[in-house]
Formats: sequence, C-alpha cells, structure tokens
Amino acid sequence: MSASLRRLVYVLSYELIAVAATTFGLWALGYSGSHSSMVAVVSSGTALVWNYLFNLLFESWERRQASTRRTLARRIAHALGFEGGLVLILVPLLALILQVGILEALVLEAGLLVFFLVYTFVFAWAFDQLVPAPHSRPQEAEALHS
Repeated sequence: MSASLRRLVYVLSYELIAVAATTFGLWALGYSGSHSSMVAVVSSGTALVWNYLFNLLFESWERRQASTRRTLARRIAHALGFEGGLVLILVPLLALILQVGILEALVLEAGLLVFFLVYTFVFAWAFDQLVPAPHSRPQEAEALHS
C-alpha cells in the first residue's frame, strides 16, 4: 500500500470509528441519538478543518523563527495550541447542538479530550500492527526486524 493510500485509509477509518464511538458514548450518557450523531459529525469535521488551519498557521509562524527545529517545548506548544483552539471552537457548538449550558458542554468536551487521547494512541498502535508503514529504505526494515 502506498504511503498516500495508507494515510487516507488511516484518516477515514480513524474518523468513522471516532464518530461511531462519540455517538454511542453521548447516547449512553442520555443524549438523543440524533443530537449525539450530530455532535460526533460536527466535532469530527471541525477537528479536521481546525487541524489543517492550525497547522498552516503554526508552520507559518515556525518558518519565521530563528530555528525551525521541533523541540519538545515547541511540540508541547503545538499540542496545547491545537487542543486549546479546538476546545474554544467546540464548547459553544456542543452547547448549541445539545441545548445545554457552557459548563456542561465544557465537561463533555473534557471527557471527549480524555477519550480521544486514549483512542488516538490505541488506534495508531493497532493501525500500525494491521497496516505497517512502508519503509523508505530496505536497510531500515531489516534493522527493525533484527
């Protein structure tokens, strides 16, 4: 499988499972199925668009820095900026869709953040087991298996 096709399969399967899990989770918490699925789809779409825009802005800022090296501090800033922006966007959307207050939407969003932290790790690990990444050099593949 080519690297491009692998990325596409990764993103699509990740988002489809995420939408299903979010819908089920919110439904299990007592929210209607239609509201739960709307939150899941809107959250997924918002995260995809925000991811693209945030990385565009971050990389633009990064190019103007004295060093473009991606240090631990820069990675932490990137993660906090991305997640912080996503929370600022999603909390009002969740409140609107679920017809709840901002505080309840914030609590739900916090739960979603924890879920997605674990889900992303487990999904990425499982995906790598099922669909190994193509190696750019055969020597790297040999080194990994020895």
